[in-house]
Amino acid sequence: MLRVRYLGSDGQVQERVFANSPVRIGRDPNANELVLNSPAVSRQHARVFFNDEEVSLIDASVNGTLVNGAPIDSYVMLREGDDVILGDCRVEVDLVSADARVGGPSIAERRADDPVLQTKRTMHDTLLDHLDLKRLDIEALGEEEVFRQSKQALEEIIGAGKVSIPEHVDRAVLVKEILDEALGLGPLEDFLKDDDITEVMVVCKDLIYIEKLGKITLTDKTFTSNDAIRAVIERIVTPLGRRIDESSPLVDARLKDGSRVNAIIPPLAIRGPCITIRKFRRDPLTMKDLIGFNTMTPQIARFLQRAVRGRCNVLVSGGTGSGKTTLLNVLSTFIPDKERIVTIEDSAELRLDQEHVVCLEARPANIEGRGEFTIRDLVKNSLRMRPDRIIVGECRGGEALDMLQAMNTGHDGSLTTGHSNSTSDMLARLETMVLMSGMDLPISAVRHQITSAIDLIVHQERLSDGSRKVTEVAEVTRLDEHGDFVVEPIFRFLRHGLAEDGTVMGETKTTGYIPTFIPDLVARGIITDGEFL
Repeated sequence: MLRVRYLGSDGQVQERVFANSPVRIGRDPNANELVLNSPAVSRQHARVFFNDEEVSLIDASVNGTLVNGAPIDSYVMLREGDDVILGDCRVEVDLVSADARVGGPSIAERRADDPVLQTKRTMHDTLLDHLDLKRLDIEALGEEEVFRQSKQALEEIIGAGKVSIPEHVDRAVLVKEILDEALGLGPLEDFLKDDDITEVMVVCKDLIYIEKLGKITLTDKTFTSNDAIRAVIERIVTPLGRRIDESSPLVDARLKDGSRVNAIIPPLAIRGPCITIRKFRRDPLTMKDLIGFNTMTPQIARFLQRAVRGRCNVLVSGGTGSGKTTLLNVLSTFIPDKERIVTIEDSAELRLDQEHVVCLEARPANIEGRGEFTIRDLVKNSLRMRPDRIIVGECRGGEALDMLQAMNTGHDGSLTTGHSNSTSDMLARLETMVLMSGMDLPISAVRHQITSAIDLIVHQERLSDGSRKVTEVAEVTRLDEHGDFVVEPIFRFLRHGLAEDGTVMGETKTTGYIPTFIPDLVARGIITDGEFL
């Protein structure tokens, strides 16, 4: 919680306590939580963000803000005792305990008082003082030697009695956890080794969630401090030439094993540094695996295999975490080895078995704001690389237009994914993405491009029981007399309700519709005449 002391209009010192971040400060009583009645204070002068450990201030004023007598540029981290002047009003800001909160302390607050966690924090801080890890030349010494020296230092600290370890705590486990946090990825290390865990989510230093077998659960693991989380983020992004700081507070990166990482820090992350890791499987899933997981039926799998071999343009749609990229990777395995494939992704996740594959990855701007190469840049460039097929990990902007044009100009059999809640939503989103390209195209022209380019939409969902399911496979056939899309479902998953254990009950059925491209597959010898599926 945040306590603010300030001089009121009556000339007396006032005090306010705020439980929710941010706190807006300014002259307008309708736009701010804290009102300072002075003509020198802007309508909305500043915003103060806070979490359990840190307080930061963003200046949004005309007259400026002084901290300890010096004007700030736009953003500053505040320390206890800092002298803050907004316009001509002096305020004092500090963090206070939230024990009095209605309903009692939160999970994070209860964990903060855990004696084991307090011991870990003390050991961690003592290790840093005893062995200056920042000055160790890790590359020269090697990871094993740095680990050995750090472990030896930790044993010396314990042996000297500088830290008192609770009796019920396993000393070896405690030492491992401290070393993981000081040298590795802290409590995330064990999660990354568990193949059943697909997502790791650090909400704040005291709250770490995982997705395991489709279920999201709160773990008993914690970081010792927000600084420890920041250190982990730095270890991830620094070797990749990326940076994260107050001026660039979010970053996308990946681990050595290919796992995708998103990190965001204050002032954007109000509760403290936040990490989200989408794990990269050591052994990619196959179509046999998806059938075994009941993600799709053998009939759908056989149909999609033939559609990909027959050079149909396929768009995989679905929500976040529904398994779109996994399905895209599986579909790509059906592309013949003799074809030249170009893959384009924000963060490389696809792993194709074919040899003739060119893998391209987008790149953000550097510190000087230069060197950015977007998905759209790479899609345009790929057309000059003589590809037989183009695979775009995800269309989310203006690159959709370039992708559609590629599909319409001899690069049939291309694959991509997109976020949506249904097949109809996906088509509406495609329209929007094409318009984001900056081309002044009429909607009718955009829709003609889409119907000419996209053959199949495969929609996948993450159901309430945590399972992934292909819920619809549909063909985009034409535009009707009103200019609207005509989409013909081929397969549909029909829900029947929930079982006692919460499992979603249902069955996948064919609709009876025969896709218009079936004669072409027959002509190519991919299916036998009259076989259909």
